Formats: sequence, structure tokens, C-alpha cells
Amino acid sequence: MSERTNRFLGDTPGRVLLKLIIVSLVVGVVMSAFNWSPMDIVYGVENFVRRIWNLGFGAIEGFASYLLLGAAVVVPCFIILRILNYRR
Repeated sequence: MSERTNRFLGDTPGRVLLKLIIVSLVVGVVMSAFNWSPMDIVYGVENFVRRIWNLGFGAIEGFASYLLLGAAVVVPCFIILRILNYRR
């Protein structure tokens, strides 16, 4: 059981706890220096996801317009070629 726990955590539980305490202290100092709060990070991630979401639908709209523009030429040509090959 101990080996599975160490493999899951990446090290012994004591060392992992010590590393987490040190990293948490450093991150807390940096966030305090920039006057950031955890909610600022949550709001930033939320705004980022919304902007990506909105850009995604804009990209899909552009893709669909290119697809329809190309289909307006390709589909009739395909049908004409199929009709011409059907006679043979």
C-alpha cells in the first residue's frame, strides 16, 4: 500500500507535504505582491473561456461560410460528372 501511495504522490507523503507548503508559501507571497486573490484567478479563467467560446463560434461561422461557398461550385460539378459517367 505504501508503494502505491508513493507512486501516486510522486514521493513520500512527508516530502510531498513539505514541497506543497513551500510552493504554497511562494505563491502566496507572489499573489500578495501583485494584490491578487483566488477569485481574481477564477474570474480571469472565466473571461478567458468566454472569449475562446465566442471566438470559436466566429470561427465556425467562417468555416461554414467557406464550406457553403465551395459547395455551391463543387456539388453541381459532382452531379454533372456523375450524370455524364452514368451514360457510359
